[in-house]
Amino acid sequence: MTLRGIDAVPGTAGHPVIRLGRIGVLLVNLGTPDSTSVPDVRRYLAEFLSDRRVIEVNPLLWKLILHGFILRVRPPKTAEAYKAIWMADTDESPLRFHTRAAAQALQERLDPGAETVRVDWAMRYGNPAIRDRLTALQDEGCDRILVLPLYPQYSASTTGTVVDEVSRFLMTKRWQPAVRAAPAFHDDPAYIEAIANGIQAHLEALDWEPEVILASFHGLPKRYLTQGDPYHCHCAKTARLVRERLGLDDTRFRLTFQSRFGREEWLRPYTDETITELADTGVKRMAVVMPGFVADCVETLEEIGLQARETFEHAGGTHFSLVPCLNSSAAATALYESLVHRELAGWWMPETAG
Repeated sequence: MTLRGIDAVPGTAGHPVIRLGRIGVLLVNLGTPDSTSVPDVRRYLAEFLSDRRVIEVNPLLWKLILHGFILRVRPPKTAEAYKAIWMADTDESPLRFHTRAAAQALQERLDPGAETVRVDWAMRYGNPAIRDRLTALQDEGCDRILVLPLYPQYSASTTGTVVDEVSRFLMTKRWQPAVRAAPAFHDDPAYIEAIANGIQAHLEALDWEPEVILASFHGLPKRYLTQGDPYHCHCAKTARLVRERLGLDDTRFRLTFQSRFGREEWLRPYTDETITELADTGVKRMAVVMPGFVADCVETLEEIGLQARETFEHAGGTHFSLVPCLNSSAAATALYESLVHRELAGWWMPETAG
């Protein structure tokens, strides 16, 4: 396939110079505060929890609750959770570290010199912002951009809001780049293989064997499911495919949901309740994997790695292990490379595959 180079397009007098010819790939993860300070955490939570895709309640009522109570009470607690998992050497959250590292590794695999394909990364909430990185890609000559939301399972509150933000960016542009948004990859063979291999490698390094493995996914209110959100179905399929790949039955490999918030019913079974119930029935050895998170974050390292471990041990468990997410491993890079090759069909074909 013949590709255009980057062309500076001179216009008539007063017309801006526009660079063309590159293809952009933007990896997008959920987000992170800039630091563990309470003001930074409050700013991050305010942006995240103000998204009407995330919190689908009466906006006026929610604004009163959010600013009158939640943003006064929750930021100090959340800041402590981030402090427990913060990476002191680089002064950032694991999510930011691994998302950036994954983008850099993917750049090396796709086009080391970024002559044709430019890989970048952004956060839906916090920094670097989607709009800023899309602007940077366009300024670098990317007139075609693939947005890859790093959410294996689709939900309106995750992938949907990324597409919303990209659309808002496009609405500000006189000359819009062509944009594609990659679909969910919850059942992609490369993803299932990467998760299964990660579990196997982790368990082989232990000197004990878990009686039960929990596949814990982030929860959603149950009404999102009844309103048509496919997230629950995607999680169930991922769990089933990984379980089958590992050759386990549904008593040894169980699907659960974590991180519920508020009083309404969320997707069940709940991870914390399941952990207690299993320990109460005599289970002593447990491992937890979180296939819905491609990179470790406060929900995996603090909520599961610390809080869930404490819950299990308090209930009588003796051995608890957290299976790391794909993070910025070679397996993560290979997965993203596979997805990008597929989604860039018609725009770009790597020379090695030509």
